[in-house]
Amino acid sequence: MKDKAFLDTNVLIYLYSESEYEKREIAYQILNVHYCVTSLQAFNEVSNVWFKKFGWDGAKIRKYLDNIEMVCDEILMIGRGTITTALSLKDRYGYSYYDSLMLASALESNCDVIMTEDMNSGQIISSHLKIENPFTNHP
Repeated sequence: MKDKAFLDTNVLIYLYSESEYEKREIAYQILNVHYCVTSLQAFNEVSNVWFKKFGWDGAKIRKYLDNIEMVCDEILMIGRGTITTALSLKDRYGYSYYDSLMLASALESNCDVIMTEDMNSGQIISSHLKIENPFTNHP
């Protein structure tokens, strides 16, 4: 059985990178190796990056979000309980609120690992969620 991996926003961005080919390939490998989960929060964050940083229009962003929805095994909603958990994780581990919200979503979905380059790779959250930076050796 595949490990259940939560994909942070940066992994989703690299899936469509036109300049960072190695990171794009790693992001695709993650999809092939893991049961992949992400959240509507990641959809919001990736949309914002594509609007602001890449200048994409809404139609292009919708197309890529539709594709993410097809290649990810689960897309999670954010509920009140997720927010409460995120607040506790922020207090306990010191991550930003939005990173803590990603961690809370991953925990609620019983993920084994969260794939991100924004947190402390190797750290274990709440006894079972491992933070992993799959891009460590790729600048």
